[in-house]
Amino acid sequence: MTEPQVRSGRPGLERYYILTEGRAAPVGDASSLDVATLVVACSAPEPGIEPEQDAVLRWCRDPLSVAELGAHLELPFNILSVLLADLLNRGLVQARDPLAGTGDRGPDLTLLEEVLSGLQRL
Repeated sequence: MTEPQVRSGRPGLERYYILTEGRAAPVGDASSLDVATLVVACSAPEPGIEPEQDAVLRWCRDPLSVAELGAHLELPFNILSVLLADLLNRGLVQARDPLAGTGDRGPDLTLLEEVLSGLQRL
């Protein structure tokens, strides 16, 4: 007789399929999401939305990167990006480029080279 398998608290592949309605990637404007994109909720969760979407809206009261959100929710990037696309299309969240509007031209290459040099000396 075989031992019953204990399921972890994480959703299985079937749940991911249901959440994304079988979609493997986001479409439209959300197709440009990456792990550094900041997501912020525009409204409170609506009654009847999926628990994962509810969690996204609750976590994103303040801007949060897609990478951080995925870590908190324990969702793979492709699943999370489809969920975010749905929320974006419904106007429940906004996605922002982390450097947009800051006047920043990106990371200071001199500083990065110094950090890399210091790490190599370790």
